[in-house]
Amino acid sequence: MELAEYHALKKLPTPQGPLYLKRGVVRMDDPNYSLLAGTIEAGPGAALDLNPGSGLVSLAMLAAGASVSAYEERRAALRALEATARENQGLQVEAALPWRAPRSAFKTVALVLGAERGNDWVRAQLEAAACALEPGGSMWLAGGKKQGFERYLNWAQKLVGPAEVVARAGGARVAVLEKDRPCAAPKIEPQAFSARLRGRELRFYALPGVFSADEVDPASRLLLENLESTSGLRVLDLGAGYGALSLPLALEGASVTLLEQSLAAAESARMGFDAAGAAGEVLHSDVDEALPEGSFFDIVVSNPPFHVGGHVVLDVAEAFVAAAHSRLRPGGRFYLVANPFLKYEVWMRERFGNVRELYTGQYKVLLSVKA
Repeated sequence: MELAEYHALKKLPTPQGPLYLKRGVVRMDDPNYSLLAGTIEAGPGAALDLNPGSGLVSLAMLAAGASVSAYEERRAALRALEATARENQGLQVEAALPWRAPRSAFKTVALVLGAERGNDWVRAQLEAAACALEPGGSMWLAGGKKQGFERYLNWAQKLVGPAEVVARAGGARVAVLEKDRPCAAPKIEPQAFSARLRGRELRFYALPGVFSADEVDPASRLLLENLESTSGLRVLDLGAGYGALSLPLALEGASVTLLEQSLAAAESARMGFDAAGAAGEVLHSDVDEALPEGSFFDIVVSNPPFHVGGHVVLDVAEAFVAAAHSRLRPGGRFYLVANPFLKYEVWMRERFGNVRELYTGQYKVLLSVKA
């Protein structure tokens, strides 16, 4: 797959209006989104979609006469949603974390629970949704039965008011709640923890929903243990998270650029760099789209994701390999760490013409050198 193919937007006509899709975005046929889109009753007034994904639920509310604000923090989804908004009057798309939503501003709030990102993220979503609703407003909640929907619905009732499950399809569920109580503003604090990496004791910060939020992922540790000195070199971190790979490299003298599609993770990385007094460029980016043309590096490192919306999806990792090759100078080195069952070396060999396994065990560390 070429990067242009990954980044390409695909226009899809729907009964509610044109919808744009792209690789790396939660699938339109995800049962939680499709069930909520077919069930929700928004009506005229201001509506908020707090986890829009492909935008299917936003368009359903728009078609029902609502004026819709879609808050999305994942850059890949934002690019598709922005294209959809250009062709659907009344849809406003913002790059925002859920808890940044204004209070008591919406008659309807739609929320597909992000259970795959953990309880802290779901709680933050629910608190934000409850506070965004005006008194008497309706929250439409969707999620999977096996992903804790009943537990999360109980949380929502304590925050909002009475609930009714109004739709079921397979494991997907939709409930509607009416707000009958005041809410306290969400108090979102990053989780802070320390780790010793490359000879330094470092402090990291992770907002809700960020991967490996209480300790450095062991795969990232392995990559750092198998990485040469980077002092004086330009380093690109693809899918940087909160900066577990980049921060120790910046402190040993590398010039680092972090690319991260999650706004929560990007903000977490900035906190860590600021606290350490380290220099680093943190960009909210869909793979490498935020980099200027002609931006090249000596080393690229990556611990790539292989889940999108709870589904195993390898498009993003394949795009990372393509981006690493295109952004490296001749002689530059690409280090990647992954689970052994993920055959990323096939893509690396196709791009670079070479790949070497530096470590194998619970994870594997791979190295390719650009000719």
